Amino acid sequence: MAIFLSRTHGENNYNRKTSGKESNQRQGTRRKPSGNGTSSVRSRVVRKSSSTLINNNETLAQEQTQLQVLGNNSSENLGNVIFNNIFRLAIVGVGMGTILGSILANTDLTKPLFPKINIPFVSDITSTMTPSKKQEKSAEVKVVEKSEVKNISDESVTFTQELNSLKEKLVKLKAKYPELQPGAFFVDLDNGAYVNFNGDTLYSAASTIKIPVLVAFLQDVDAGKIYIDEKLTTSKANIGSGSGSMQYQPVGTQFTALYTVTEMIINSDNTATNMIIERLGGKDVLNKRFQEWGLNSTVIKNPLPDLEGTNTTTPKDLGMVLLKVNQGELISLRSRDRLFEIMTQTHTRTLLPQGLEKDARIAHKTGDIGTVLGDAGIIDVTTGKRYIGAVLVKRPHNDYSARTLIQEISRTAYQHFKFYSPRAPLPTKLNTVSTPAEDVPIVKP
Repeated sequence: MAIFLSRTHGENNYNRKTSGKESNQRQGTRRKPSGNGTSSVRSRVVRKSSSTLINNNETLAQEQTQLQVLGNNSSENLGNVIFNNIFRLAIVGVGMGTILGSILANTDLTKPLFPKINIPFVSDITSTMTPSKKQEKSAEVKVVEKSEVKNISDESVTFTQELNSLKEKLVKLKAKYPELQPGAFFVDLDNGAYVNFNGDTLYSAASTIKIPVLVAFLQDVDAGKIYIDEKLTTSKANIGSGSGSMQYQPVGTQFTALYTVTEMIINSDNTATNMIIERLGGKDVLNKRFQEWGLNSTVIKNPLPDLEGTNTTTPKDLGMVLLKVNQGELISLRSRDRLFEIMTQTHTRTLLPQGLEKDARIAHKTGDIGTVLGDAGIIDVTTGKRYIGAVLVKRPHNDYSARTLIQEISRTAYQHFKFYSPRAPLPTKLNTVSTPAEDVPIVKP
């Protein structure tokens, strides 16, 4: 036991010594830094300075970043300022435009904006310098009167000489058909030469009356009294039997004015003719106008189809109205073009067109009732010559030979106008002087 205790006590003392030494070593280790103080302070100063530099660099980087952000923000703010100013100006412009538009909408621009100020000596001077309304009106009336006189005069064409050789040929043709009573009127538009073969004889007009009606329609279109796209309505009063298909449409059917007047010519529609006459003011208004044009024998007495032949005209009247139109009278050039366009589409081509060459052109209108057959138009020869032709023939009821006679008259006249007037030779490099045509009268300008 004693030995155990002594051994234990010895071990404990040994442990104490060992622990004491370890503690002394720890304390010595702690004291070592205090022995070298200067080096530790320097290391601390270096650490602090390096950390300070790092902090300064970070601060500078942050400031630079902030400056960049501020720069970007400043450019964005400048763009916003410009955009806002432009937007405001646009709003102001729209507002001003609205105000100005409202002012103009409520202002009568036909009247002076400012009241008239009467200054004695100034008003006297201006009154002498500017014409009065009465003077202007009188001048306008004079101009209108002059234009009307020009429209109804024959000054544009002077009839120079009658083509007796052609007239003799027509006399011979007439002798072949003793039962027929033909009348013809031809005018050479290049030189005023003409043929009047019973041209002043009164005939039933039949559908040739539609030629002056067409001219009157286009004259009102030029005057703004009729619109070509306005609607005309069929009624019991204007339905006409005979030629044309518009009569078969229900009463109350509407057609444009241009379609109606075109049907009046190309298909000789009698209902269309009555509708146009009605729209132009009736037969009395038209008859008065025909007289003003110098068509003394052209009269509408009854609506179409007028199978009794009460509506009258002459070959010369038909020729003269076409001549006036061709010379730029009665209607405008635009309406003249429309007239040619319509009349060249006439479906019946059994009369004057049969006497022409294949490449010749004709704008015409036919007429056909039991006792009278006729055709009138403007013909262009293949040589470039243009002439007017109008033929009417009284006949026994529906005598077919009247058609043959008109065809032969047309052929004879066409050949005569094509070849009767010799043309001057064209100038060449060797011969630049042209020889005038023989005895070719000149149209009066």
